[in-house]
Amino acid sequence: MPSFSMIIGALDEANSLPLYQQLQRGLRQAITQKLLTANDALPPERDLAEEFAISRITVRRAIDGLVNEGLLTRRQGSGTFVASRVEKSFSKLTSFSEDMTARGRTPRSAWLKRSQGTVTPEEAMTMGLSPGTPVYRFNRLRYADDVPMALEFCTVPTFCLPSIDAVTSSLYEALEKSGHRPKRALQRLRAVLLTSLQAEHLQGNVGDAGLLVERRGFLLDGRVVEFSQSYYRGDTYDFVADLNASE
Repeated sequence: MPSFSMIIGALDEANSLPLYQQLQRGLRQAITQKLLTANDALPPERDLAEEFAISRITVRRAIDGLVNEGLLTRRQGSGTFVASRVEKSFSKLTSFSEDMTARGRTPRSAWLKRSQGTVTPEEAMTMGLSPGTPVYRFNRLRYADDVPMALEFCTVPTFCLPSIDAVTSSLYEALEKSGHRPKRALQRLRAVLLTSLQAEHLQGNVGDAGLLVERRGFLLDGRVVEFSQSYYRGDTYDFVADLNASE
């Protein structure tokens, strides 16, 4: 990669714009023009200060602003990186794997736990199932280009799948093969603060802003075939909706 001064250009003390804003503007343009792409690492603040002949305080002020904008993200013990934000449309019923593939990202999952049991009282109420109904539970860490994006907990009635091992890379792919892929879904988005476990898996910090997305997926006959709770880092995911005015 060329030096950052070549990517951003020189800073000009005679310019009416403060130096930190010049650096900020240069970094922002480099990101929007894809000269810097998702997960590219920035040099340490002291190296940037030396390269541009400015103070570390100036560098830190510029970076702080871009972190607040969501363009950069700090990873504890690793440094500062270009944020890998993903937009997810609330108006389309797609799987995580389909979302990532459509955006040119490579999805994968790391299994944390999979088990078989019976519904909890909360699951029974949420999914409209009778007490004692057998279910499969899937707990996975979802990645895009080897960057952790979501911590997912999913419950599926056992009638939907031939076995617990039917789910490999994509739950929706397995459900489709068995003829039980959801045809519609209800989703709820809620702001949360990451717990220590969630922060550890998502490479964030305890108390960071996070997003909890709850989804219930339905068959055409109204049966619930999926109840999932997915936790995202707030700086990696944007949820969008296509809204139309009523006539």
